Amino acid sequence: MRVLGIDPGSRHLGWGLLVRQGTRIEHVAHGVIDIDTSGTFAGRLVEIDDELGKVIASLAPDAAAVESLFFAKDAQSAAKLGHARGVVLLRLARAGVPISEYPPALVKRTIVGRGAAEKAQVAQVMTAVLRLAAPPRPDAADALAIAMTHLSAAGFAAALAASGAPVPRRARPRRARLG
Repeated sequence: MRVLGIDPGSRHLGWGLLVRQGTRIEHVAHGVIDIDTSGTFAGRLVEIDDELGKVIASLAPDAAAVESLFFAKDAQSAAKLGHARGVVLLRLARAGVPISEYPPALVKRTIVGRGAAEKAQVAQVMTAVLRLAAPPRPDAADALAIAMTHLSAAGFAAALAASGAPVPRRARPRRARLG
């Protein structure tokens, strides 16, 4: 399974692709789409759409995992993030890539062991687990962590299903609902 993790942002959008082969998880690629902030906000959304489209086309993921919305203190920043997430969800849906969403605290708890972990801790763990030569930028590290969380959740649900045991609703990856 090839999973594209995405950490949405209206200025920096992190992405990372992981592949699970059997029980092994391998790093394929990661990066950050740095959005030109000198233009209009609508232009930034178009840039996110165009650049993410290139990433999807070149990596051909089987599934995508996207960080879900969280409540921010600044309503304007939260609204902009929501718009960027909308573009991401739309681009993935148009590409026919199944989407799951994970809250930031769950991702941090899965990767670091606690939901209030710092970004640097997430990057450090991802560097070690994936045997990367250098720590990824924070947005890319978060995207890799989101992909790893999906692989963990999907693997757990698949193992339960294979055993014949019923899969609890909370153990299933949460699919994004569009519309």
